[in-house]
Parts: sequence; structure tokens; C-alpha cells
Amino acid sequence: MNGDDGVGVASDGGYAGDQSAETGGGSVLDRLLPTGFRTLFHREVLRFVRRPRNTFLPPAITNVLYFSVFGVILGGRIDSFVLDGREIEYIAFILPGLIVLGAISNAFENSSFSIFHGRWNEYIHEVLTSPLPYHSMVLAYILSSALRGLVVGIIIGLIGLLFTSVPVARPLYLVAFMLVICLLFASFGVVGGLWARDFDYLTVLNQFILRPLVFFGGVFYSLDALEGIAYTVSLFNPMVYMVNGVRYGFFGAAELPPNESLAVLSALTLAVVALDVELFRRGYGLVD
Repeated sequence: MNGDDGVGVASDGGYAGDQSAETGGGSVLDRLLPTGFRTLFHREVLRFVRRPRNTFLPPAITNVLYFSVFGVILGGRIDSFVLDGREIEYIAFILPGLIVLGAISNAFENSSFSIFHGRWNEYIHEVLTSPLPYHSMVLAYILSSALRGLVVGIIIGLIGLLFTSVPVARPLYLVAFMLVICLLFASFGVVGGLWARDFDYLTVLNQFILRPLVFFGGVFYSLDALEGIAYTVSLFNPMVYMVNGVRYGFFGAAELPPNESLAVLSALTLAVVALDVELFRRGYGLVD
């Protein structure tokens, strides 16, 4: 049993699942998702589901404040934005960016904190000594963290609907971008959790790297507001493509080509997942 949340990782469970896969026995679900993977994934999901006041309530309150201040109080004094000939009021314009902000922050925080906490309290050794392959360990952390990001994104979207109505013109694009974005930042969180040497490292990653990228990623403004070098530099910020992609899912119009953005983000996600697996294989941050 794990001392952190009371949900343990059954090492023999992983063996049973892997063994059934090797022998060709068991259900299709067992072969696709071995028992060890499902057990670790289940534990990671329970870790944040059991603490809704710590995981879901803070972003909900924060976004009520965002919509109240930037949408209602200040938004009425800001001109509407025009995307592909469509006029969009400011409060609706910032909704996709706020969803991205909440989703990626929570996906990143979940995987980075979970792995770092496991290292700090040395219960991650239960996972490392289990017969789970490294890619199963990494995917369990990434998928559970991405799920938290998606849930928070949905909560923020529902809160936004209390303040304004927003269409979903391209639902498949919206789902695809949200999945890729959450997976990408859950994968970055794994790197952060392995790299961190104390809790201050996690604060540095979140406050001094992640937040500035988000706030300069077009959440609260249009790229058309930038000129010259500022516009060019912003194109090197991956957040710009994420916010534009989700905005395209809602309005069916964006300032950057959505297919190119999705392709670049998908390739980056696969690269970071591969890096995570390699770091686990080498024992980076896991073996003193």
C-alpha cells in the first residue's frame, strides 16, 4: 500500500497482465492494457479525484475571477475581435485561452508533482521494482495527468458558458487539440518531476517558465495586435499554436493554419514521450 493516498500498486498485478499478454490469454483489454498499467493509472487518477478541493476547486474559482474581471468588467470596454470575417466579443475570445491555461497547468502539475512526491518519499520504488515495462509506467503517469487537464478544461468551459455563449464550430479539431495539448504538458511534467531536486524547482518551472509562455501566447490578445519583431518572436512560443488551435475548434477560424499547428504539436508530444521513456530507462532522477 502507498502511504500517500492509500491506493497501492500491486506488483503481482502487473506480472499477471504482462504474462497473459505473452501467452496470448486473457481478454482483449488485458492484452491492450495490462493489469499493472491499469493499476498504476487507477492509483494516479484516484490521487487527484479524491481531493477535489485541491485539484478542481482552485481553477474553478480562478476562472470565475478571470471571466468576471477580464470578461465582464473590462471586456465591455474592449472592441470585438474579427476572425475570418466574424466578429467575436472579447469574453468569448478569451475563453479558449483560459481553457488551455487551466488544462495545461493541471496536466503539468499533476505528473510533475506525482513523480517528484514519489521520489521525495521514496515510494516510487514500488513502481520501479514492479515488472511493468518503462513505457507502461510513463504512459500511466501521462494519461492520468492528461485526464486531469481535460477535466479541468471542461470545468472552465462550463464556467465560461455561465458568462457567455460560445459555438463549437469544429468539434473534432477541438477534441484533437485538447488531447494533444494535455498529453504534451503531462509529458513535460514527467521531465519536470524527474529534474526537480526540491519543491522550489517545481515552483520555478510553473511560475517562471510555464506562466510567462501562456500569458504571451495570445490568451488575452490577438496576434494582430503585435507588430514587427514582437510578432515574429511570438511565433516561437508553442502556446500561440495551442491557443489558436483551440480557438479554431470553437469558432472555425484562427490566425494560424490549424493542421500545421496540430501536426507540429503531435510530433513534439511523441518526442517528449520518447524522452520520458528514455529518462526512466536510464534512471535519471530515480537512481542516486
